[in-house]
Formats: sequence, C-alpha cells, structure tokens
Amino acid sequence: QVQLVESGGGLVQAGGSLRVSCAASGRIRSGSAVAWFRLAPGKEREFVAAIRWSGSRTYADSVKGRFTISRDNGKNTVDLQMNSLKPEDTAIYYCAAEPLSTLAVPAYNYWGQGTQVTVSS
Repeated sequence: QVQLVESGGGLVQAGGSLRVSCAASGRIRSGSAVAWFRLAPGKEREFVAAIRWSGSRTYADSVKGRFTISRDNGKNTVDLQMNSLKPEDTAIYYCAAEPLSTLAVPAYNYWGQGTQVTVSS
C-alpha cells in the first residue's frame, strides 16, 4: 500500500513563492509518473504538472515558466516549486502516483490528502 503526504502549503502574497512537497511511503510501481493536481472552489480538478521516472516533465500551460516539478527517487519525494504566484493559483494541491490514463487525466491509483495554497492579491 502506498501513502502520499503533501506538505508545504500556506498563504503567500501575489508574486511570491511556495514549495510544496509530496512524500511517498510504500513502494510506487517502478517507472511510474507522479503528478500534481489542484482543486479550486467551484472548479474541477486541474492538472498542474507531472514528472516521469526518467525525469521528463509536463506542465499545464497556466503554470509553464512559473512552476517547476522535481523528484528524488531515492527519497521517494516529489516537489513543486511555485514562483510568481497569482491569486488564481489558490487551490488545494494534491499529488498523485501511478497514472491509469494519460498524465493530465485525474485517474491515478494513489492520491494524497492535499495541501492548501492561498495567494492573496
């Protein structure tokens, strides 16, 4: 069984930075990608970024150039560095592992409980 635990969310002013982390306990399937999604009030869950075992990355257009996803396979952690934050980035951020479909589709075997990110204007 795999558990994902997010940390690092908080409150930041527009233009600021935050780093959220996802720590996995248990064994994620070898070669599996890990992704970040976010859920804002009144909206559907939205793909943010994903990183494959090889290290290749995919980003949503809305965060490209501002967010960076990274992973440490030895430590079983995946981080999301968020710069130049905007109020519209406010959401609960979830990490997910072992995709069941294409990376941007919110269908994964494992999900974390989420961490709140709030960006004030």
